[in-house]
Amino acid sequence: MNESNISTEPIGQNLIKLISNLCFSVFVFSVLIFTVIAITYQPPDPWLESAPALTKLFTQTENATFKDDKSILKTGEDLPLVLGAAASPVSSITEAVIEKSEKEIKNLTVMAESECEDLKVVNCSDPRVLIAVERFNLKYFKSIVFLEYKTPVNGSKSNECDVAWRFRNKKEKSWRRYRDFRRFRFGIGENCTYKVVYASGWHSGVNARRMFRSRFNTTRSATIRDDEINDTIPTLGSEMNFRKGRYLYYSRGGDYCKGMNQYMWSFLCGLGEAMYLNRTFVMDLSVCLSATYNPSNKDEEGKDFRFYFDFEHLKEVASIVEEGEFLRDWKKWDRSHKRKVPTKKVVTHKVTPMQLRKDKSTIIWRQFDAPEPENYWYRVCEGQAAKYIQRPWHALWKSKRLMNIVTEISGKLDWDFDAVHVVRGEKAQNKELWPHLDSDTSPDALLAKLQGMVQPWRHLYIATNEPFYNYFDKLRSQYKVHLLDDYKELWSNTSEWYNETTSLNNGRPVEFDGYMRVAVDTEVFYRAKTRVETFYNLTKDCKDGVNTC
Repeated sequence: MNESNISTEPIGQNLIKLISNLCFSVFVFSVLIFTVIAITYQPPDPWLESAPALTKLFTQTENATFKDDKSILKTGEDLPLVLGAAASPVSSITEAVIEKSEKEIKNLTVMAESECEDLKVVNCSDPRVLIAVERFNLKYFKSIVFLEYKTPVNGSKSNECDVAWRFRNKKEKSWRRYRDFRRFRFGIGENCTYKVVYASGWHSGVNARRMFRSRFNTTRSATIRDDEINDTIPTLGSEMNFRKGRYLYYSRGGDYCKGMNQYMWSFLCGLGEAMYLNRTFVMDLSVCLSATYNPSNKDEEGKDFRFYFDFEHLKEVASIVEEGEFLRDWKKWDRSHKRKVPTKKVVTHKVTPMQLRKDKSTIIWRQFDAPEPENYWYRVCEGQAAKYIQRPWHALWKSKRLMNIVTEISGKLDWDFDAVHVVRGEKAQNKELWPHLDSDTSPDALLAKLQGMVQPWRHLYIATNEPFYNYFDKLRSQYKVHLLDDYKELWSNTSEWYNETTSLNNGRPVEFDGYMRVAVDTEVFYRAKTRVETFYNLTKDCKDGVNTC
């Protein structure tokens, strides 16, 4: 009996040890696997994902039809730098740059104390005048980056100078430059220097501006032209240049006359496919503006792409040719040569870009003749193609002519204002989807809400689709209220915008339409210091209706 006990005891102990070691090994192995997964796994980033993620992010649709949305889809200059928004190629005027200039002046000039009397008559060409202006601007205008100054010129009095400069807004990621010119009054500062004692408002330094007289408006006062805009249509040149090219041509499809968001989504699909195939994209500059943006509630054809988007930037970053130029050269070649231009016609979006990658035809012609929604351009980029086609958001910027209006309004408010976005219109009338929106955006409710968010007597810009101008009068008891229609002169028939769009439109005046209004309203709103949103701050209703929050 004793011998039996002695012989079995080690076996039990060994079994327990074996089980313990096995459990410990499983635990260690599990921890190791979990650690590896934790280190290597990265959650999907919607900014870096391909088309499916961007589809959800920008359109919030799950099928092949778009919601009727009048909001502004963000374009390339609004998106993070990972999508290609370029940094400014021009260095900015900083405090360090000013100090360097000041040091150079001191090395060249040593003034006696008695000579400070000479500063009472301001010499506008004196470099110290410009330094005083640069310091003043850096102190008071925190939201803009100053890029370039012109030499100051005389103002209307002996102690005044007019100064012009180029700048960009910090909230805009594009490298586009804007201009301002103001009148400054000077006094004597410390150590025989100038100091700014008064600065006039936006575009007040009229002697420093560059004038331009439009050939379409010769009887009116001269206006200022933005000579940095170059949106002329590029040409292919000789016949041989045309034949050597490789083109992707999209016929007009069901996207025509749809909302602008759908237009952009489809256009960037086509441009993205052209880049994938290493081809020149044939582009129709004619845009049909959906009825949702027009007071007449009718679609309007014949709008120019350049009214809404920056064609100059698009030309710089993508290979494109205008449709009219392309078709003329194509017909000219076919008339003068026995051998026609090699063309591959693609009649369905189900032929993927990957299948066309090795095609050697001069022209790949996608035709969209099927019924809706099979004839939408963006269908080309769905399914498997979404893994290969990257929409080039960086190529599409808003029109600089519209952004000049945004800058003018912001500048007139000295870049120091707050804003509220008040959505009303059809949504306020639809009590089934938005039961509280109408009452939550009433003048009394707005005033009560804003008093807790915006300081009294601040400049308050109201971005809204409310058609009745005096609807917000009650807010004027507490704030300096500004609406888009307060700035009608910026698109009137004496304005820079009017002259330039008329020139683009072959001498025919262009209407400042509903999409332009929403675009400008939205961009001014983005530049405010305090921003109050309708569906975040003013009402608990959901943006897309009941139960969509």
